[in-house]
Amino acid sequence: MSHNNRRQFLKRVAAIPVVVGSTGCVTKTIKTTDVSIKASNDQVNVAAIGMGIMGFSNCKTAIQIPGVKLVAVCDLYTGRLERSKEIFGQHLFVTQDYKEIINRSDIDAVIISTSDHWHDVITIAALQAGKHVYCEKPMVHHIQEGRAVIQAEQDSGRVLQIGSQRVSSALYAEAGRQYRSGIIGDLILVEAAFDRQNALGAWQYSIPTDASPQTVDWDRFIGDSSQLAFDATRFFRWRNYQDYGTGVSGDMLVHFFSGFHSIINSLGPERIVATGGLRYWKDGRDVPDIVTAMVDYPHTENHPAFNAQIRVNFVDGKGGGSFIRLIGSEGVIDIKGSSLTVSQSRMGEAPGFGGWDSYDTFSLDEQARFKAVYDDKFSSANAGLSNPAVVRYELEAGYNTNIQHHAHFYNAIRTGSKVVEDGAFGLRAAAPALAANKSYFEKEIVHWDPVKMELI
Repeated sequence: MSHNNRRQFLKRVAAIPVVVGSTGCVTKTIKTTDVSIKASNDQVNVAAIGMGIMGFSNCKTAIQIPGVKLVAVCDLYTGRLERSKEIFGQHLFVTQDYKEIINRSDIDAVIISTSDHWHDVITIAALQAGKHVYCEKPMVHHIQEGRAVIQAEQDSGRVLQIGSQRVSSALYAEAGRQYRSGIIGDLILVEAAFDRQNALGAWQYSIPTDASPQTVDWDRFIGDSSQLAFDATRFFRWRNYQDYGTGVSGDMLVHFFSGFHSIINSLGPERIVATGGLRYWKDGRDVPDIVTAMVDYPHTENHPAFNAQIRVNFVDGKGGGSFIRLIGSEGVIDIKGSSLTVSQSRMGEAPGFGGWDSYDTFSLDEQARFKAVYDDKFSSANAGLSNPAVVRYELEAGYNTNIQHHAHFYNAIRTGSKVVEDGAFGLRAAAPALAANKSYFEKEIVHWDPVKMELI
């Protein structure tokens, strides 16, 4: 439903009698059987490039898809190659050179879970080599790298899917259905938070005791970034450094933009400003541990103009947690964990008077005249919802969003169907997150054209 059509829908809904005074909470289960995995006799041979935390996670997920076989892995630390064989089998081909992966004729697809600064390089090379590509978010390290990735995707004719799993979530699909129904009226404001309070959540990952220039291909890792001497901390905790990662904005805010854009079918914001700082995790990192971003979305066919406030905090005194909240003129959609709640609070036509109001400052005669006019004008007006019902939607037990996201990728390879997060979608999610970095470090407002996908 377009934004303009939805406004007409809301006008019709406003004429329907509303039950006032309900305080109950109704819980419904989101049915997920409509998301299926396409079984096939055609085996898809897949290889993984980058076997850090997400690399292992992606491989464990991929092999749960029928007909998918993991045949090779690449990583720059020899210990991870050994661990890959321990988990996935001694048959694996292992290498520290990603080119040995993409040049193999028996590999159909690659999963790229490297540090961010290698995403575009390896994605483009793999597509040009005729491989289908599943690349972790954010799609690129720098905004200006995005168009080359999209061009390589188009030229290759191969499937490219970016790894922001919320795009495939049945929970976010339900949020989209609720939004398009018009139940919260016109979207006014979106609030989101991604908070953590533990060392691992702040990327102080474990460093193996055998980390050395003999076990880590450091020169290959740094690539065209700053030419520094071997540093195990920078290798195993690369997210903390601008040379290799994209900080909390590229790692966390991109979750918001990808998931939220799928809910309201948005191309993205046009104005981004961010602030923050390094407040607690002063461990040598050169990225902030708290970022707050203010984002302006323009009016489109699918949504009105609205604002968004997004926060990432890696030293959250209340223990961490996350949410996304869509605040409309007549209700709220609140997404948290594996559930969402929808509530309404419709303003009536009658504005009311008295209380904290100028009415009591009028003379008694004027108060009487005012009340007579008011009663005549609003005698039949709807006063709105006083205690609206809340509807809670929960995912079915055992539902796995990661499996669904990978299933979409392999379904697209086998059937030619469209993926849920192609290069254009991936850039439109990554760019505003990276624009928040640009705004923070350069202390400026960033203007972005979400249609042309370019900085202004």
